[in-house]
Amino acid sequence: MANIIKPRLSSALPLMLTGMLAAFMLVATFATAFAGDYKLVQITNALRAPWGLAFLPNGDMLVTELGGTIKRVSAPKGKITKISGVPEVYYSGQGGLMDIVLHPKFVKNNYVYLSFSVKTIVAGAGETNANTLRVVRARLKGNKLVQFKTIFEAAPQRTTPAHYSARMAFLPDNSLLIGVGDGFNYREEAQNTSTHFGSTVRVYDDGRIPTDNPFAKNETALPEIWSYGHRNVQAIIYDAATKSVFQAEHGARGGDELNRVQAGKNYGWPAITHGIDYNFARISPFTHHEGMEQPLLFWTPSIAPSGMAIYHGRDFPKWQGDVFVTSLTFNKVVRVDMKGTKAGAQEDLFTEIGERLRDIRFAPDGMLYILSEGKATAPGGKLWRVEPR
Repeated sequence: MANIIKPRLSSALPLMLTGMLAAFMLVATFATAFAGDYKLVQITNALRAPWGLAFLPNGDMLVTELGGTIKRVSAPKGKITKISGVPEVYYSGQGGLMDIVLHPKFVKNNYVYLSFSVKTIVAGAGETNANTLRVVRARLKGNKLVQFKTIFEAAPQRTTPAHYSARMAFLPDNSLLIGVGDGFNYREEAQNTSTHFGSTVRVYDDGRIPTDNPFAKNETALPEIWSYGHRNVQAIIYDAATKSVFQAEHGARGGDELNRVQAGKNYGWPAITHGIDYNFARISPFTHHEGMEQPLLFWTPSIAPSGMAIYHGRDFPKWQGDVFVTSLTFNKVVRVDMKGTKAGAQEDLFTEIGERLRDIRFAPDGMLYILSEGKATAPGGKLWRVEPR
């Protein structure tokens, strides 16, 4: 039977308010926080390090696990079936099997796209720690992946198992956006369009490079690059309602960002940032610079954004068009009240799960689904659905 938990009141709310005005303010706070009147239904707790989530036409879900497996979760009872034929991945540090998206015409072609880290061998050097991000297309036949084709591979290689980004999203023309992280040790390369480090790339669904990419005719830039100056993008989605691409990315110590990303734009990392380094050193003296974009909002301290959805359902009218971002650090989802493409007030939700939250997705059934990773002391993985109560 599905596990259901209901939202609990935050212990951080003031307990010693006095007077009629204070009482009114308390009621108003509650009305805002629980306007949706939701419940959380646990679909399954049989996942391990879940990372990406995609929805099949029949309502089943495909969940990637960082270690290199894909599990098919059948709704509503959460039956698990392991998908075979998954390619070998480089499972180390932050690397492994990461995002999964379905082709917009999946019902006709059964194409599934996977992003993952792969270990590579440098010619003449034998086995090394060299690795990179790869995106492949495969056909889902029953519960098996077949007919693989490499769509994209990031260059150059890196030796660090960190900051892959790896999130993907399709645009209306069936081209695919892919986030490529700065590799942690290569952050200065995020300003160099002759490498893929710290960029968003755009390719067609078969791997061809669109001729209308912003740097396609620039001889000193890689033609796949669509935007650059990113650190470690952990969410990227296309919103048809506003015809916009939204993206959430990790800063260092502070400076996590929510961006509206546009072709050819420079998002500043590491030349400008609202954060500092992990050792408290200054990364840059600048937070603004001409020709570099500002985020819609930034988070300091860092929330470690890890997944994102935009709500377009019927059950929670006050959430309509709002951005939902999962937080790894604070075990919550941040709802950003959106006015079109402008970011407004923020609200913390779903803290009652009490676990690191990896991803959130808006499903074809009109519901939000959340992947949780378990706790640092007890790793695991669960899939949740947000329903009206």
